[in-house]
Amino acid sequence: MNAEALPDNVTACAHEQAPVAGAIRCPACGAEIALEEAVTRQVRESVTKEFQARLAALRQKEKALNEEIERRVETEFARRKTELKQQAEQSVAARLAELQLQLQEKAQKLLEAQKVELAMRRKQRELEEKQQTLELEVARKLDEERDKIRAVARQQAAEQERLRIAEKDKLIGDLQKQISELKQKAEQGSQQLQGEVLELELEDFLRKHFPHDEIQPVSKGVRGADILQQVRTSSGEACGRIIWETKRARHWSNDWIAKLKADQRARAAEVAVIVAEALPGNVQFFDLIDGIWVSRLSMAIGLATALRQGLLELGQARRAQKGRNDKMSLMYDYLCSVEFRHTVQAIVESWIELKGDLDAEKRAMERQWKKREQ
Repeated sequence: MNAEALPDNVTACAHEQAPVAGAIRCPACGAEIALEEAVTRQVRESVTKEFQARLAALRQKEKALNEEIERRVETEFARRKTELKQQAEQSVAARLAELQLQLQEKAQKLLEAQKVELAMRRKQRELEEKQQTLELEVARKLDEERDKIRAVARQQAAEQERLRIAEKDKLIGDLQKQISELKQKAEQGSQQLQGEVLELELEDFLRKHFPHDEIQPVSKGVRGADILQQVRTSSGEACGRIIWETKRARHWSNDWIAKLKADQRARAAEVAVIVAEALPGNVQFFDLIDGIWVSRLSMAIGLATALRQGLLELGQARRAQKGRNDKMSLMYDYLCSVEFRHTVQAIVESWIELKGDLDAEKRAMERQWKKREQ
């Protein structure tokens, strides 16, 4: 063991040893002292043992210190590991809780959306069912009204047939007088006067066929068509308005449509009709053009019957569904739809057929009168 391996408190150095064997230098005075070989060996062994003991103690302390450091490091590592694990678990738990909350919110929103969709589909089915029911009710009512019209017409024809023989002379005289008056007015060549005749004739037809309704001629110079028909039930309840414009011009004008639309808005009328002698080229008897009905005078009563029935249905729906705009809007849309147009056409065509039968019966009766007169 050399001096470099000695502890700090051991002061032995190479230059302090005796230059010759068996001698040592006094640390105080530096004098060389001769020693016996045995003493030298004993001292050396003692010093060596002491050095080894100190070295062993230092190594033991170093080992203990290393173990303590390692233990503390392991403890601190375990503590930090546990702490980090807890923090990680807490973070993961918080994130999982947040994700779970988001998932619950999304599930709730999805459930609410499904409920809304289900409600909308249910509402749509209800509206479709109501529309189908309404169409069926209107079709039934129209069939009933058609049957009533035919029954009334047959009854009137039978009554007229019984009374015609007694009243024929007066009727023929009145007709001849009216024809003469109309011819005189027509010969005057006044288009305005001719229009007034057509207007008066239409007004008379409406009053005669619809006694419950309020038929109001519009004064000259006042905007708002020629005739305002306030449709009423037998009990006097108002169900809607029809405005009538009469035209006796030789040629049809599309400007009449726009003008009557403005009059319709001004009068707040549900339906507007133009009765004219000259119709558009593609219209034979009557048709719906851009929301306005156009008709010949001979078809006016049949058309008025169908339109009036629609307004009566509208009034009934308005009373039954007061405050429910969806049903009223549905009913109004139906009155303006192609389906209602076809329904009106079917009614008027039936009326035309019935009128033709009545005219044929009238001609047959007139032939019988002529034969009897002869």
